[in-house]
Amino acid sequence: MTTTDSLLTPTHDWLGLKGKVCVVNGAASGIGASIATALAQVGAHVALLDRNVQGCEMLQETLAHLPGRRLSLTCDISDEAQVKAAAQAVALELGSTDCLINAAGILRSVNLAEIELADWNALLAVNLNGYLLCAREFGRQMRTAGAGSIVHISSIAAHNPQPYSGAYTPSKAAVSALSQQIAVEWGPHGVRSNCVAPGMILTALTAPYYDHPGITEAREAFTATRRIGKPEDIANAVLFLLSERASYVTGSEIEVNGGLSCMLMGKIPRPGFAATPAT
Repeated sequence: MTTTDSLLTPTHDWLGLKGKVCVVNGAASGIGASIATALAQVGAHVALLDRNVQGCEMLQETLAHLPGRRLSLTCDISDEAQVKAAAQAVALELGSTDCLINAAGILRSVNLAEIELADWNALLAVNLNGYLLCAREFGRQMRTAGAGSIVHISSIAAHNPQPYSGAYTPSKAAVSALSQQIAVEWGPHGVRSNCVAPGMILTALTAPYYDHPGITEAREAFTATRRIGKPEDIANAVLFLLSERASYVTGSEIEVNGGLSCMLMGKIPRPGFAATPAT
């Protein structure tokens, strides 16, 4: 069968992720939980990692009716010993890791003039160091197998500084660079590495923002689609990058932001350039 023939052959497993061992950190809630759910829906075996193991266990119960196996593990990804233990447990219970999704993250409100070094380091320990630790431990299994895919959750803040958020923007910019370096170093071993950069996504973490009057409408106006994103929007992009459909995609970043990144010029006042009704 030629490559063209294979693309024309109907298949119910279009992504080719059925039976793959996929590890998701930050899986207890939000974007991580949505990614884990989407993977279970296509028949992958999913390891759920989070400091909040109760949240992972609840999700595991919710997904019990879906094909594939699940494993919930307590794991603080900033702790090297815990990451190593999790990698060993996944290999023992589910098999060698095929895919890793680095989705865990924390956010702290503080300005740079007043931030304590301990707060700066605490955020980097999770948002950056944790991604490296997981990539290193689970990536070792991929390199041995000669195949694998890693997707890191970055942010539009990686390229658009988010003020009064301490180390958040630097951490996400570094994640993008880390992903590319992994792609370069591990590509010869069959391992791909990519980023997904979410825009404004409604999760438990961001939900309080929208309790304030007018915030939803104001934020929607900054997107071309005029809506706030859902965790499922991120999960869809992640599954594509994990799959063999993206086998020639590595070192790349997909922005999933409803067109926010292309809205700047439209927000700058320009007399004589007014919107006209679409026909």
